[in-house]
Amino acid sequence: MNPKSTIKGRGAQLNVSNRFFELSHDIRDDFLEYCQKEGETSDKNKTLYLEVFPKTIVNKVESPDIGMAYSMNPYQGCEHGCVYCYARNSHEFWGYSAGLDFERRIMVKKDAPKLLEALIKKKSWKAHPIVLSGNTDCYQPAEKQFEITRQCLQFFLKYKHPVAIITKNALILRDLDILKALATDNLIGVNLSITSLNEDTRRLLEPRTASIKKRLETVKTLSENGIPVNVMLAPIIPSINSHEILPLAKAASDNGALGIAHTIVRLNGAIGEIFTDWIKKTMPDRADKVLHQIESCHGGNLNDSRYGTRMHGEGKIAEQINMLIRLARKKYFKNKTMPKLNCDLHESFKDGQLKLF
Repeated sequence: MNPKSTIKGRGAQLNVSNRFFELSHDIRDDFLEYCQKEGETSDKNKTLYLEVFPKTIVNKVESPDIGMAYSMNPYQGCEHGCVYCYARNSHEFWGYSAGLDFERRIMVKKDAPKLLEALIKKKSWKAHPIVLSGNTDCYQPAEKQFEITRQCLQFFLKYKHPVAIITKNALILRDLDILKALATDNLIGVNLSITSLNEDTRRLLEPRTASIKKRLETVKTLSENGIPVNVMLAPIIPSINSHEILPLAKAASDNGALGIAHTIVRLNGAIGEIFTDWIKKTMPDRADKVLHQIESCHGGNLNDSRYGTRMHGEGKIAEQINMLIRLARKKYFKNKTMPKLNCDLHESFKDGQLKLF
């Protein structure tokens, strides 16, 4: 890889066209050449935080093969920059590209805590685990500044409402005080994503995420404080991290995780173009091999939207990956299981305190 040929600190290396727009914007080679000769930068590569004002914050998840019923996203777009991220496509609905815009144009929902409280106080609302976040990471760098996730967790605690968290950032430990209080009543479960034990791989795939060392330390700290942790080995990418399944599972178990989950990478919508461009720039020696192996897991396509097969794939390579996951569970997670979250307390705390009568 030639570092000069890539955009520092970003996963995607281009802005692909938005499928909803008739016109597109391209950076031409002659413009890049002019900038180089003049000593100017063609792209400042800055992250912008843009406040938005949604009317609701909790989404009902209709997909039958996703293990959640409700999710909420304090942020849209994600500065972590994971090149494979399925959430990239959703940025097109906001009028941006699924490529670099997804990492550099972050929508901030400051009203999220207020909207959450209004929902869970409704008489018609029945407690069910709400997942932070089903789309983009609720502990991405923006959270350090805005603390929206922390405010939401305070309401989950106040109203004794179950919540699950998906993240790959050690920033979650900032909120250990609230998480411990939630865990006292079995109201919290954490899913922490770890896709590799190799820092070089992590930097390429997920340029602005916490290091592997910090993530494993996070699993250990959460577990030692009574907070149940499931490690997401997701996605598994053939010939990039597929050989790490057993070592990853062992490291997760050794640090206190109660389980693992996985998906096989699928490159839907604009992600196929983004990932293909990225791998040809960062791993040119194995780009074709990886792309063909991904295709072999999804009926000959990079793109796979079929319920029931899209997550875990099909074919020989997918079968081998899924077999290794089963072996890892049997070997490292025997007699371990994630507890079911408590949905029974919330009704008595709908006004923020225990009802005595």
